[in-house]
Amino acid sequence: MSIVHPDRLLPADPATREIARRLYAEVANATILSPHGHVTPGLLLDDAPFGSPSELLITPDHYVTRVLHSAGVPLDELGRQVDGDPSTVPSETIWRRLAEHWHRFLGTPVRYWMENQLSDLFGITEPLTPANADAIHDSITATLVDPAFRPRALFNRFGIEVLATTDDPADDLAAHRALAEDDTFTGRVLPTWRADRFMTPDQAAWPLALNALAERTGIDCGTYAGLVAALRASRQHFVDHGCTATDTGVADADSTPLDEAEAERIHARGLRGAATVAEATAYRHNLLYRFAEWSCEDGLVMQLHPGVIRNHHRATFERFGADVGADLPDVASFTRPLAPVLQDFGTNPNLHLVLFTVDETAFSREIAPLAGFYPAVYVGAPWWF
Repeated sequence: MSIVHPDRLLPADPATREIARRLYAEVANATILSPHGHVTPGLLLDDAPFGSPSELLITPDHYVTRVLHSAGVPLDELGRQVDGDPSTVPSETIWRRLAEHWHRFLGTPVRYWMENQLSDLFGITEPLTPANADAIHDSITATLVDPAFRPRALFNRFGIEVLATTDDPADDLAAHRALAEDDTFTGRVLPTWRADRFMTPDQAAWPLALNALAERTGIDCGTYAGLVAALRASRQHFVDHGCTATDTGVADADSTPLDEAEAERIHARGLRGAATVAEATAYRHNLLYRFAEWSCEDGLVMQLHPGVIRNHHRATFERFGADVGADLPDVASFTRPLAPVLQDFGTNPNLHLVLFTVDETAFSREIAPLAGFYPAVYVGAPWWF
């Protein structure tokens, strides 16, 4: 007996539910084309067995850890590295903490996802409780050693036709190249160009990013013009390796361009560690405009994910790093901020700008109307709603 109902996400009204069942049946077995994700190509290249149940399903999933953290469970008890040191907490202990707080996930997408995995992938037929937590943990552990649960086998089982990863412009894409040349792997894994860390000249790590890109491309990034040339060379390298899209996650969607002299001035200040927040913000807005401009030339789909305050709790970030659930939504705006891009490129047939938001009011108030006029604008799937 499954722990999930087959109609769990369908409407309650019987007549509407029957229509939903028929519609779902039409697509239930369709192949998956994933245009955005964070699976690393090395996972499929190495095809190594997954780790423990907690390493796979709890510790790396910030949607899970944030709920547990909000209930008072310290992150250092959930397998996260602390001050850069690997966790020594046993997987069984972490799994028990999930079971103790399982009721807190009621009505959340996380619980839907987890119950679907437990039932359909691992054959678990009982709801997770503190009493059976160890037994379920042991059952999953035994299943994960089966070759059918290695990454490539699951890739095929899930019917994935195309999987897009998220990659740094300084990446040499060796793993993507090796996968493409591997005759034993029949799937398509495409790189996605994400240049966020090159947009922040007020951050201490920014010069390191420039150095990495310069080393990869052979182009000196000590000037703004050099950075632009290196980023464009990187984009071409990605295109040569099958890339079809870029992804950009920024605080806001402002796309006001700068003249080259002003951009050079801010770039130089950033290298001296003197760029102000206002200057760095203007620099970021300018690069967002350039990314749209370049997409009109090379045809890469431009995915935009603005409006999230990353690492909201500074002490948590400093101790545990990013992606622990401390990214929080901000009020988003698109119509005015994107005016520079849309005035210049909104009717360009070569621009495909996909807008995502975590602000549900902006979804209907701004994104849908923009897509209703501009041929270049597409409505992204709701994100974190």
